Amino acid sequence: MIYMDNAATTRLDEGVFETMRPYMLEQFSNAAGTYSFAQKSIEAIEKARAQAAHVIGAKAAEIYFTSGGTESDNWALKGIAKAYEKKGKHLIISAIEHHAVLHSAKALERDGWEVTILPVDADGRVSLEALEAAIRPDTVLVSIMAANNEIGTIQPLEQIGAIAKKHGVLFHTDAVQAYGHIPLDVDKMHIDLLSASAHKFHGPKGVGFLYVRKGVRLLPFMDGGAQEKKKRAGTSNVPGIVGLGAAAEWAEKHMDENMRAVSVVRDHLIERIENEIPYVKINGHRTERLPGNVNVCFRYIEGEGMLMLLDARGICASSGSACTSGSLDPSHVLLAIGLPHEIAHGSLRLSLSEETTMEDADQVVDALKEIIPTLRAMSPLYADFINEQK
Repeated sequence: MIYMDNAATTRLDEGVFETMRPYMLEQFSNAAGTYSFAQKSIEAIEKARAQAAHVIGAKAAEIYFTSGGTESDNWALKGIAKAYEKKGKHLIISAIEHHAVLHSAKALERDGWEVTILPVDADGRVSLEALEAAIRPDTVLVSIMAANNEIGTIQPLEQIGAIAKKHGVLFHTDAVQAYGHIPLDVDKMHIDLLSASAHKFHGPKGVGFLYVRKGVRLLPFMDGGAQEKKKRAGTSNVPGIVGLGAAAEWAEKHMDENMRAVSVVRDHLIERIENEIPYVKINGHRTERLPGNVNVCFRYIEGEGMLMLLDARGICASSGSACTSGSLDPSHVLLAIGLPHEIAHGSLRLSLSEETTMEDADQVVDALKEIIPTLRAMSPLYADFINEQK
């Protein structure tokens, strides 16, 4: 098997698993217990909180553990909306946000909020001028993702944060794809809230966190117990939290070397695809993109058939976000960067990790060189195109 869907989930690191194991089998106490047996679970959670915070230059007390990126995004938007609705009811997001943000914004619209959706350019970047022009006296929050989960484009976070701070507006970033993969600094980038999920950087599934800058008011998203400093109810997922902390520490330690190594394989993939397969389009910013992201559209084919033929060869890939894999509609991200439906339908996302080898990349390109002509031979659009060329 060649696994190239790391944007959907990464493999749990063995060392991370071994760190988690005692909290599943031996130190299984509920961290809410008052007895000494529970103290070790409490200490483990606080260690993980510090590990997660260190990666982004935050304080441990500013980290609140959640079930993952979707909950963190929902909590950020809806919790801020409840806390600051007396100031105003206006929110700014981008057109290429993850559905956890897009649908949360839609939910707020049903509650009387106004949502401005900023367009992006052909590379998937927001316009700083358009952002500043969109801010109003009643704007409460700007939510712009750090890096896109489909096309890999990295946003100019420092400039976005500076604009938000200048106008007294809170800034949230969905950093689910970026955290642990590229440098992030919440102070330098003026980030007030940040979402992350452990399974995107070799941690376990079902656990993430929301960073909340000290002084930012955020109302609880769920009612229940007093866990997470009375901000997030629910029994603490001790093994998951321990795994998140261990994975975060590992990712920070190896970030520079991983960025360099993965980028080399990524660039090799892109170069071979562009040079050896005709009628393709690489999506996303050429340089300001995640190290492990390759997103390409092959004209005149349907992406679903391409994924099936890749799977038959033992290659795991996707056409976009894992959260929309059951949809037959073209990606909202690709449409937002200006691609027509017929081209957007032929998209392929290859997402790499430090475990992806150059040999893996070559095998994928060799497979695509067989698959794409086969699919185009069955495409009436391609036949029409060839006839027009003649």
